[in-house]
Amino acid sequence: MPLDLILNLGLPIVLIVIGYVVGRALEQRHYASIRERERALQGVIALNTRFVPVGVKAHGSQLVSGGVVVSSDHFKTFVAGFRNLVGGRMRGYESLLERGRREALLRMKQQARDAGCTLVIGVRFHTTRVAGKQTPAMEVMAYGTALDTRAE
Repeated sequence: MPLDLILNLGLPIVLIVIGYVVGRALEQRHYASIRERERALQGVIALNTRFVPVGVKAHGSQLVSGGVVVSSDHFKTFVAGFRNLVGGRMRGYESLLERGRREALLRMKQQARDAGCTLVIGVRFHTTRVAGKQTPAMEVMAYGTALDTRAE
C-alpha cells in the first residue's frame, strides 16, 4: 500500500477513534460529577410552577440562574453528519442537551443554596446555539425565582 493511501484513510479513522474514546471518557466523567452534585443539592427544590406553593411562607426572593456552554465532540459530529443523510434520532446530541440542562439546573440550584434558599419556582430553560461550523456547541440557561423560606 502506498503511504499516501494509508495517510488518507488511516489518519481520519485514527482521529475518529480517538475522538470517540476521549469524548466518551469525558462524558462519563461529567455524568458522574452531575450525579454527585444532584445528590448534594437534592434539598433545593426546583419547580416550574408560577406561584408559591400553598403552605410555603416566603420571606424574600431573588432571581437565580445557571448557565453552561456544552460542545459536541468530533465523533458525535461525524456520526450526526451521516444521520442528516438518512434521518432519525441524533442520540449523541440528545445526551449533549440532557447534560447541558442538568448542569445548568445544578448551577442554578447551587446559586439558590448559596443565597440561603431551598426552593426555586418559575424554573425555565433557554437554549441557544453558539456559532461554530466545525463542532456544534450550545448554551443552556436555567433560571427561576429563589425563595427564602427560613423562619424569621
